Amino acid sequence: MGLSDGLLNPEKKALVVEDCCNMIEAQLASKSGISGITLKTAFAALKGIKPGYIPHVVEQLLPQCFEALDPIWSEGVQKGDAVGYLVESRSRTADALLSITDARVKDSKRQIVRGTYDKFRGSAKQHVEEAVPDFAKLIDKYTKA
Repeated sequence: MGLSDGLLNPEKKALVVEDCCNMIEAQLASKSGISGITLKTAFAALKGIKPGYIPHVVEQLLPQCFEALDPIWSEGVQKGDAVGYLVESRSRTADALLSITDARVKDSKRQIVRGTYDKFRGSAKQHVEEAVPDFAKLIDKYTKA
């Protein structure tokens, strides 16, 4: 059973999406300085596209993200510490997640989405790597539930 099978079953899916959205909000709140203000402003613009836009996007991306992370997570399970392994492999984890968002944004019909993503793509890997520990704990929470 892959991560998508276990984490996106109907009983857990809404909770996983909500926790992911809360994690994103917390990650943004922790950003400071000019880059933090810029990120928060861009995120607010994306949230303003329509009510519920961010949860909708998270829900759409999660199956592919979990599929991309499944091999790394499985390696961690085999080593006895999936969370620790995902964190230790944060560069590889970030690359796997960004490959999903890169493909999705490329096909987006919304100019604000493409423009915002393109503006921040250069620094995205660093931000994703910083979020990996929280995301790994979130995954672990729901794989055990």
